[in-house]
Amino acid sequence: MSDSRPLGLFDSGIGGLTVFRAIRQRLPNERILYLGDTARVPYGTKSRETVTRYTRECARFLLHRRIKALVVACNTASALALPSLAPELPIPALGVLQPGAARACALSDSGRIGVIGTEATIRSGAYAEAIRGIRPEAEVFSVPSPLFVPLAEEGWTEGDVARLVARRYLSAFDSKSIDTLVLGCTHYPLLKGVIAEALGGGIRLVDSAEAAAEESERMLERDGLLAGKAGDVEDHFYVTDSSQRFAEVGSRFLGTSLGRLEQVDITGDV
Repeated sequence: MSDSRPLGLFDSGIGGLTVFRAIRQRLPNERILYLGDTARVPYGTKSRETVTRYTRECARFLLHRRIKALVVACNTASALALPSLAPELPIPALGVLQPGAARACALSDSGRIGVIGTEATIRSGAYAEAIRGIRPEAEVFSVPSPLFVPLAEEGWTEGDVARLVARRYLSAFDSKSIDTLVLGCTHYPLLKGVIAEALGGGIRLVDSAEAAAEESERMLERDGLLAGKAGDVEDHFYVTDSSQRFAEVGSRFLGTSLGRLEQVDITGDV
């Protein structure tokens, strides 16, 4: 059996394109609808109630386009909104947080795990809770690292500025003896190089985008939702504001042009 309906993916903005890229590489037969809520980005500084409302509206928009499953490609929405939203949905859904936590637990030898992310993700304690749910003995050290987001979007992923910011944030782990670090924001994989350099050798980096792509494949296979043979796979990108900037920055994230891109109003979607 196969299911040709699209897979829905959404993020507060552009960062979720790292998840899109990982899923596209892993599941080349799937058609993906991507929604970036660029009119209301960032989610990382907003309250749980606001993030939950935005997440519900994004999910509703994609559901009306007959998606077969939903991937919340935003760490903040995964942490603050998905636990309450998932039971409401008529389709399978997953976020990026749980797969990232599971991979960190599998990789860490010592159980001393670091997490970096937006202020809201770190404040929620969701990664620490998820990691300890898998490895109760684990010690989790979390550091908010908000400046990595604009650096990624501006393309400043290497050089002196990126290195300075990375050293400033990651020095908080110097005395913690972590052996694994979770990149708890979908923008952060673009800065893997300077993050690894600032940490020094021997620390494993967990890319939540790659972990989410693996879990997406398992979810679709489990529920009999995988697409069949590759046909004309045309992805569709939606944004709620500034489609030109999304196209410019998004092409850097993906290394190719985005193709079909449309600006939409999701607050009035019915």
